[in-house]
Amino acid sequence: MFKPLQLYIGLRYTRAKRRNHFISFITLISMLGIALGVMALITVISVMNGFEKELRERILGMTAHATISGRYGNLENWENVAASATEHQKVIGVAPFIRAEGMLSFNQQVNGALIRGVLPSEEPKVSEVGDQMLFGELNYLTPGEFGIILGKDLARTLGVFQGDKVTLIIPQANVTPAGIIPRMRRFTVVGVFEAGMYEYDSTMALIHIQDAQKLFRMPGEVSGVRLKLDDMFEASDVTRELIDEFPGEYFISDWTYQHANFFRAVKIEKITMFVILLLIVGVAAFNLVSTLVMAVVDKEADIAILRTLGATPSTIMGIFVIQGAVIGIIGTLAGTLAGVMIASNIENIIPALEQLFGMKFLAADVYYISELPSDMKWNEVAAISSIAMVLSLVATLYPAWRGSRVQPAEALRYE
Repeated sequence: MFKPLQLYIGLRYTRAKRRNHFISFITLISMLGIALGVMALITVISVMNGFEKELRERILGMTAHATISGRYGNLENWENVAASATEHQKVIGVAPFIRAEGMLSFNQQVNGALIRGVLPSEEPKVSEVGDQMLFGELNYLTPGEFGIILGKDLARTLGVFQGDKVTLIIPQANVTPAGIIPRMRRFTVVGVFEAGMYEYDSTMALIHIQDAQKLFRMPGEVSGVRLKLDDMFEASDVTRELIDEFPGEYFISDWTYQHANFFRAVKIEKITMFVILLLIVGVAAFNLVSTLVMAVVDKEADIAILRTLGATPSTIMGIFVIQGAVIGIIGTLAGTLAGVMIASNIENIIPALEQLFGMKFLAADVYYISELPSDMKWNEVAAISSIAMVLSLVATLYPAWRGSRVQPAEALRYE
């Protein structure tokens, strides 16, 4: 009267109170193992997605989606280049820049710096530095006044505040009667920004592009122009199209080229962590093998009676497949729910744990990002849950097959 028979008996075996409590304990452990593995996998992958997203946004907040520069490092008539670049439908912002290196000195404190000459009116079109100012404004950089904007950690290292004067020493020399001496210039600190990445906050300094031209002896020249695209993931395609439009004396690159090794390492690390944590799910899923083998041994008499009543080997096999599948499904659903809840609230959980233990998990001077971000993607959650269920089903095949091979006469001999 119960159709299908395999489903009815399989569900009954799953929820029934077993005579052998050890089997029940092993079943619970298998279920919890799958749940913990799925939860850990969803949480870790979401955190790694968050790291990748934060790194991309913070790096591209200070760098450009694409860059056009001269073949020999200098670019003349950047206005014409910018005008030609903006004709591309994917380019939504263009700004010139000068890139150089130097050393900043203040009160016997010296620190290396990456100097970037910018045009305050154009820079907001390609970067977010104007929105990241702790004090001061980008417009405080006026030509001829030699103002400078420092990263937060660079300003802290030098011990400067707004209005202090720092000395910029560049790797170019002046020939004087006293000999060759390095070129230097005093700048007034007019602002401090915080990009959120220690690499930029500890080394980056911004000056007006005209001051940079005077200091680095580049009259009427810039290092290149930076481009912002409407979709940064199409940077490679746009770069190839721009290469065809510009003659050979220009060098065009994009963020995927400039940071290729970095993001490739992040991707490889993500794949590696996925495989490692998936092995945890696999181990938990294959615990079902021992659980169901013990269940088959415990139910040999029942199997024999069902066989004598006409049950086929495929029916017996279906009973234990359903029993194992129910265990796997419950464990997977519990792990998915827990993983989604943790991944969705990780930004609140970590600060609470840091306050509880009185320690900082991610130090800003060691890690690029000092907060633990999360970017949960439902397609990855579905993929992880599906893989866990498939592994659970695969783990049921051998015990179910073994149960179908039970001979009624042998099982009932001593009953």
